[in-house]
Amino acid sequence: MIMQEVVVTLSQSNTEHAILASGSERERGGKKRSRLERMKVIIAREKYLYVLALPGLLFFLIFKYFPIWGLALAFQNYSPYLGFWGSEWVGLKYFYDFFTNPDFLLLFRNTMAISLLNIMFFFPVPIVLSLLINEVRSMKFKKTIQTIIYLPHFLSWVIIAGICFIILGQSDGIINKIIVELGGQPIGFLTEPNYFWGLLTAQSIWKEAGWGTIIFLAALAGINQDLYEAAQIDGANRWKQMLNVTLPGIKSTIIVLLILRLGQVMEVGFEQVYLMMSSPVSHVADVFDTYVYRTGIQNGRFSYATVVGIFKSVVGLLLVVMANRLAKKFGEEGLY
Repeated sequence: MIMQEVVVTLSQSNTEHAILASGSERERGGKKRSRLERMKVIIAREKYLYVLALPGLLFFLIFKYFPIWGLALAFQNYSPYLGFWGSEWVGLKYFYDFFTNPDFLLLFRNTMAISLLNIMFFFPVPIVLSLLINEVRSMKFKKTIQTIIYLPHFLSWVIIAGICFIILGQSDGIINKIIVELGGQPIGFLTEPNYFWGLLTAQSIWKEAGWGTIIFLAALAGINQDLYEAAQIDGANRWKQMLNVTLPGIKSTIIVLLILRLGQVMEVGFEQVYLMMSSPVSHVADVFDTYVYRTGIQNGRFSYATVVGIFKSVVGLLLVVMANRLAKKFGEEGLY
């Protein structure tokens, strides 16, 4: 009798567990169905927005995600004749070759120097311009200034380089002609290595600083105007309002853009550097971008060039993660 009671109890317990398990499975299935239904409702309601976003999604899929498989070339002795599947796998050989190459330190120094100069001098300029434009009361004058400083963004780097050659050329540049007329000696602005990094930074500021003000002006427009009125009541002048209201209002935007800029620290602009490079300044102008073009495209070392690209991406990713954690540590929102 006792054994029969034990068997009956165990069977009842197993049945209850089975019922509970089936109930939980039905509950999970119901949640999944409810999520799918909600997604269908959202897609149906916002279908035009998804259609509008479709070109951007296709762009990232085709040009950003599909090419990821090409990173495997870094571990192969890739040959276009043998193809991806027929090329020999060599492991980390090209990584070792790249990091032991005597040019590595030179490339790293030039790339980091140009990037740090851009962060130190180019990055703050759009912020300063935005603050100055925000203080202009005449809307007509403000729009005129914005249009003027936006225009260089729409010029290609070929045109920018041509303008620099016309203005700074040693033999027939406008500035050197003025210097010669005043009795001085022509200065090699384009061939002197000491001027090269500063010249690239000045070009970037002139071309892109105006365009960079768009995001900051949008952030300034979102600041609550009641804060300015409260500051005026407390006796704050325009300078104190800028320090205590305006800058704190756009601080999060500045931090996010700075984090994103750190992610591009290894990207200094191939076209700009390549157009301004010449033999006298090659030892300060050669960066990872130009090195990839020279070794990968001109010399056909595709696997080796892929290693350089991976290195740049890894450094950018690490800087973004560290900068984001640092921002979070100090109480800021960060990038994610």
